[in-house]
Amino acid sequence: MNSCILEAQNLTKAFDGFSAVDGLSLKVKKGEVFGFLGPNGAGKTTSINMMVCLLNPTSGRVLIDGEEVQDVEKGMIGVCPQELVLWDSLTSRESLKLMGDMYEVPKNILHSRVEQLLDDLFLTDKANTVVSKLSGGMKRRLNLALALVHEPEIVVLDEPSEGLDPQSRRVLWTYIRSLRDDDGKTVILTTHLMDEADRLSDRVAIIDHGKLLRLDTPENLKKEIGEGDVVEMRLSDPKMNNGVIKSMEGLEHVLSVVEVDGNINVRALDAVGKLPRIMERVEKVGVRIADLSVRQNTLEDVFIELTGTRLRE
Repeated sequence: MNSCILEAQNLTKAFDGFSAVDGLSLKVKKGEVFGFLGPNGAGKTTSINMMVCLLNPTSGRVLIDGEEVQDVEKGMIGVCPQELVLWDSLTSRESLKLMGDMYEVPKNILHSRVEQLLDDLFLTDKANTVVSKLSGGMKRRLNLALALVHEPEIVVLDEPSEGLDPQSRRVLWTYIRSLRDDDGKTVILTTHLMDEADRLSDRVAIIDHGKLLRLDTPENLKKEIGEGDVVEMRLSDPKMNNGVIKSMEGLEHVLSVVEVDGNINVRALDAVGKLPRIMERVEKVGVRIADLSVRQNTLEDVFIELTGTRLRE
């Protein structure tokens, strides 16, 4: 998983003077799950569309295995868009066969591939059900199957968990891992879900306002902001936040104290052991704690450290 299969070189996309993507450069390794993490409107989908030649960049270029993306065989990439692209009047099996025919998959291969995808994505029982009768989760899984029927080397998934219930999301995550682990696919995943990026991605690119902020493994990104856990507090009177933040200054082994969306995040070594002293400082300011939780560092904490704001949808 060391060779580069996709490289973006200084990609820029402007719409009426607005830069949706601003000088994006990165390399995706063959056989990895590469996560694009950022809020809606950060430039994730625009970047992906340029990488798969669905959108022409204002400047910059994309290379696939060293070739210009526009010169690469179309079957090398499979795209599962955020918006469902399905034929409501066809059955699940008919939809997959039609897509396979579009990619000119040989008939003797297509049948077994369709049946395997239906089985892998838990759609066999609905193989002869018209798409309009499928549940939202089934439609989402069929949308993914359509992107895979021609056996692409690179699979692009744009917000694949959008609108899924937790159980369907877990099924999808397991399958995405199998694409990498069992089939050796390269998966490029855009998401605004921290948990999804953390659990699935070998490496994560954090982008906002069209710019690349960080690119590394989830583990290294979380280490970057330091050790320790996070105590997240909501005060009974948010107007007292600044006073509480100042009261925390100098508290032993407290690494940082920041205000995020009206809450106070205290990062500290041995956070649980520090709770009595943290609460004591709050009480001295003369305010109550309305809500309090302790958790480990997350990718959202990385984003907060980089941008000063929480990652929103």
